[in-house]
Amino acid sequence: MPANDTIADMLTRIRNACLVRHQTTNVQSTKMTRAIAQVLKEEGFITDFEEAGEGVKKYLVVSLKYKGNNRKPIIRALKRVSKPGLRVYSNRKELPRVLGGIGIAIISTSNGIMTDREARRRGIGGEVLCYVW
Repeated sequence: MPANDTIADMLTRIRNACLVRHQTTNVQSTKMTRAIAQVLKEEGFITDFEEAGEGVKKYLVVSLKYKGNNRKPIIRALKRVSKPGLRVYSNRKELPRVLGGIGIAIISTSNGIMTDREARRRGIGGEVLCYVW
């Protein structure tokens, strides 16, 4: 079933897979979900991701990351901020800090998808997609 909000669908699939401690999860492949997965990989929240499938039925296989013998998930929470019905934008001076800098905010800017720290460093604002911690 196609999702209208692919970002919310991605976050929900990752959240649910972490709760039941799955090794991988499948996510619909779009430019936006690939960019978000790349940011999560660079920040150390997921191990890796790869594209699978063919034609219109492409999907991302996201490898989740755990720590310790009891396999505690690295991702504690994912929160969608900007939704299709209510977009949330932030200028460079008002970029959010998630848990005082422990977590990240993923921002969609004119220079691509990046974390709040990177956007702050470059001095640009944009749409606040989600928080991850």
